[in-house]
Amino acid sequence: MKSRLFATLAVLVFTVNSALADPRADQWIAKARAAVGPEGVLEAVNSIHFSGTFTTTEKVPVNGDPKNTKDENVVLAIDIVFQKPYQQRIIRRSNEVIETTALDGYDAWVRRADAKDATKWQLSLLDVQQVKRLRANTWENLFFYRGIDKRGGKIEFGGDATVDGKECVKLVFTHAENIVFTRFFDKATGRLVKTETESGGEIREDGEIRAGGLRFPRTLINKAPNGQVATITFDSVKINEPFPADAFAVPMLMPQ
Repeated sequence: MKSRLFATLAVLVFTVNSALADPRADQWIAKARAAVGPEGVLEAVNSIHFSGTFTTTEKVPVNGDPKNTKDENVVLAIDIVFQKPYQQRIIRRSNEVIETTALDGYDAWVRRADAKDATKWQLSLLDVQQVKRLRANTWENLFFYRGIDKRGGKIEFGGDATVDGKECVKLVFTHAENIVFTRFFDKATGRLVKTETESGGEIREDGEIRAGGLRFPRTLINKAPNGQVATITFDSVKINEPFPADAFAVPMLMPQ
């Protein structure tokens, strides 16, 4: 499976011509990194483990009428792991379903299991574009803004902006034509104020939780292009826990 996906990606792999380094972008990346933690600690990060709750709303029928719906809060337990170079696992748990999304290099998959009966589960492999996005997302969480050129991406200095009354600088992180994160950093502190995605989504951070000498947001507020809001609140962050390969590997369809 891995060799087949890798061969496919080798043909379809995106290319982004890296522009000459812009010293203005380098300057603000250095300040943004310093706002997270000391340089030596950032460079030593190999894995990050978040746990907390995922909260959103979904429309449910009123009295079984699909044309008459109401918003209902959904609160799930969430567990997120990122590990270098390109491993990721997100587990969301409700009383009914345990959903696992994972990336292992060039393999990515989703497994939905019955929370009350471990023998009932379904597995789906993700396509090339989904793999690319998960790889970009993994890089974004582990490399703290620096080194995107090493994976074929680029950073552009986007000038000044005002966000929430704060004087900010805008940097555009392009992993591929359709995988772009535009970030706004507070000029005074270097801290991230807002992230916009190429699809029109918006991510904001709130609060603070410290782990391993680094500063992380307590809460992430993700607003989708359709206006739906999902909030992740972290109760725990752990740095450099070792995770075995099988924590990310595609599950076997049949037991041996």
